[in-house]
Amino acid sequence: MPSWSQLAADKKQRQQEEIPQDWLITSPPETILNVTGFPETCGLLTRQEIEITNTDVDVLLKKLASAEWSSVAVTTAFYKRAIIAQQLVNCLTEIFVERALARAAELDEALKKTGKVVGPLHGLPISLKDQLCIKGLETTMGYISWIGNYAEKNAVLVDILEECGAVPFVRTNLPQTVMWPETFNNIFGRTTNPYNRSLTPGGSSGGEGALLALKGSPLGVGSDLGGSVRIPAALCGLYGLRPSYGRVPYGGALNSLEGQDSVLSVFGPMTSSISGLKTFMEAVIKAKPWLKDPLAVRKKWDEDEYQLKDRDDGRKLCFAIMWDDGVCVPHPPVTRALQEVEAALRHANHDVIEWKPIKHRELGGITREICYAGSTEDVMVTASRTGEPVISTMLPDNGEAITDPFRSRRGGITAYQLWQVQKTKSNLRTQYLEHWNKTVEQTGTGRPVDAIICPAAPYAAPPHGRNLYTNYTSVWNALDYPASVFPVTTVDQALDLKRARESFVDDFDQRNHEFYDPEVFKNTPVCLQLVGRTLEEEGVIAMTEIVDAALKTVKA
Repeated sequence: MPSWSQLAADKKQRQQEEIPQDWLITSPPETILNVTGFPETCGLLTRQEIEITNTDVDVLLKKLASAEWSSVAVTTAFYKRAIIAQQLVNCLTEIFVERALARAAELDEALKKTGKVVGPLHGLPISLKDQLCIKGLETTMGYISWIGNYAEKNAVLVDILEECGAVPFVRTNLPQTVMWPETFNNIFGRTTNPYNRSLTPGGSSGGEGALLALKGSPLGVGSDLGGSVRIPAALCGLYGLRPSYGRVPYGGALNSLEGQDSVLSVFGPMTSSISGLKTFMEAVIKAKPWLKDPLAVRKKWDEDEYQLKDRDDGRKLCFAIMWDDGVCVPHPPVTRALQEVEAALRHANHDVIEWKPIKHRELGGITREICYAGSTEDVMVTASRTGEPVISTMLPDNGEAITDPFRSRRGGITAYQLWQVQKTKSNLRTQYLEHWNKTVEQTGTGRPVDAIICPAAPYAAPPHGRNLYTNYTSVWNALDYPASVFPVTTVDQALDLKRARESFVDDFDQRNHEFYDPEVFKNTPVCLQLVGRTLEEEGVIAMTEIVDAALKTVKA
């Protein structure tokens, strides 16, 4: 049997051979860190392809439905831009150009013959994280041991997307095991951030984040166990959504920790256009996924909830801003973003109060305890098939001594011990529900707070190996609260000066403060989260659109 390194090298070579030769470019030197402008200046894209790849999802769908743009033209444009992105930031795993273009041609022919679209996503190219099985293609999930595993059928979500008329066209990179907030594995290597290639795009859906930031896809699907949709969306300046458990089907997809069902991974949309969130969620939910996946929640798309009918039709909302989580105070650019959102919402005649977090350290700890209960054995069983090394750090080299929190330092725990952890989680969910309900005394609307606005991370995109804190996202996974990410600003060296602090929560908080350097983070995106309550996806999307519109009005 070939060695693990030979298997990886062969897979990487096969991937490279799938790239059309006339789509190869001369990449800028590694010293050029910001490559966001390169796709439109490298000479590969035509003027129309540049226009197509800069068009929002809702407009793309209208042009596809009217046959103003063919699916072949749109898929080709995004495919070429995706291949450019791959050569710049190493964001792809599976490349299948001929298959995707054949699918696009079938959709064009169907529209020509019938005059009707195949579905609500007719002709739209969609990128998928490398967990979503596509019949006939390998799905490795970053494990060398899974090279050669060809899917016998699609994941349920892939079937639904195709029924809706979408064109799956690339799959994207992720870390070995999926359980990292950065993106590196032993097969495809490291994905970098297009805004600064010395920084991480986040993870575990980091390939999606980097690809979408370079507009190599109009809409992508990531997964989220502790922030893996929201972290890369935040670090790459995108919109993203972590739905509640079961709202989007997971059946037939690969995952780590299969059988762990206390804190579930979920699939959610990532996109550079705000319209992509509703477009994806509405299409998938209206396809009745509960008829194809027994774990999918039977909740139809609720248009009244999206229209905020029980919240004064969205005219007067009350948002609560969580300035920090009581554990790790965010860097100055994140605080400024919160201030900008507060001002924009007040300008739009909404109310804003302060959110006082409770038990966030405990919630973050509980999430880790549950995931680590059997993770060491889970990882070792998979990796041992080929003897591939289990990655223990995301640092480019191991010279710097950083204790990484994303690998368990001990074995598993007993079933009884796990039950106690899960019991604690249930109790914390009850306490948080009561805490939220009590805000009715503060809001003045007769309702509890409509949504929480908070950081998605305590910093903008950090250097590789330095994304060490995920509690700002993982607590909402433990509570099963849907949460979106939306862009606000970028790091500004003049505005976001490092400021002295007189006291710190603990040593970690102090290290995070000392870690901030405006020069390191300059010009990187700063995004925030909007958090709702369980199964309120429609309301969360609508309120995200309201916040986004308020920000754009103020900046206009």
